[in-house]
Amino acid sequence: MPFIIETCTAQHIGDRDEQQDRVGLFAHPIRKGALLAVVADGMGGHTGGALAAEQVVHSARTNFVSNPLEAGEIRDILASSINDAHAAIRLAHLTSEQEPHSTACLLIVHHGKADWAHCGDSRVYHFRAGALVSKTWDHSHVMNLVRQGYLTEAQAAEHPQKNLLISCLGDESPPQIEFGSADPLAEGDSFLLCSDGLWAYFSDQELGQLLSELPPREAAERLIQGARERAAGRGDNVSCIVLRVKYVAEERPVPPWRRTPPKE
Repeated sequence: MPFIIETCTAQHIGDRDEQQDRVGLFAHPIRKGALLAVVADGMGGHTGGALAAEQVVHSARTNFVSNPLEAGEIRDILASSINDAHAAIRLAHLTSEQEPHSTACLLIVHHGKADWAHCGDSRVYHFRAGALVSKTWDHSHVMNLVRQGYLTEAQAAEHPQKNLLISCLGDESPPQIEFGSADPLAEGDSFLLCSDGLWAYFSDQELGQLLSELPPREAAERLIQGARERAAGRGDNVSCIVLRVKYVAEERPVPPWRRTPPKE
């Protein structure tokens, strides 16, 4: 059955002096129905973080539109996008006094499925009918402790080192890249890509409920508004992309014997 992807992007500067997050949503120029979603959270002082995040979006779009999107090559495209952005950010560091860094979340819808990759602590969530199917694990010190069983996610959220990343684009070490997929897409699937300025203020259950009950634009507005209210004047940049799968009825041709003859 054919489906459409309803989408929305949203951002807010929060209580910062500069918007260093970047988002991008692109349709493929040749592959019908294929699209790319990107969220990048830049770090690195005045303008440096913004430039790093822009490089993530640029590299992702370049790799996406220049490939025919053969089914077996998607993860290579995702990995190349992140590694290319990392190399460009490192070059900017070597040729300037800035120390730019960025997270990266990339998701590609293609061939009736979705594939994604990430590095850092921006997240990709996958919900089905409001229930959490999967979410990315942050490349952070506290989430490593959660994975090893030393902390719960609730304890990690209150940890004084919760913002300490162990991998991101622009570090001396190559970025850690992790992948995920939804195959096949199904009615009720929703995806949320967002920076930590948003997910830090919501439970998984809250996110799933909003994405299942509201159209993408209204859900994004509610998420931005909720993050701003809960930040209470101390909020980071907030960025998100919402995607929702909606199946549509396939039109079938009307048999000749059922067609109404033209009136005389």
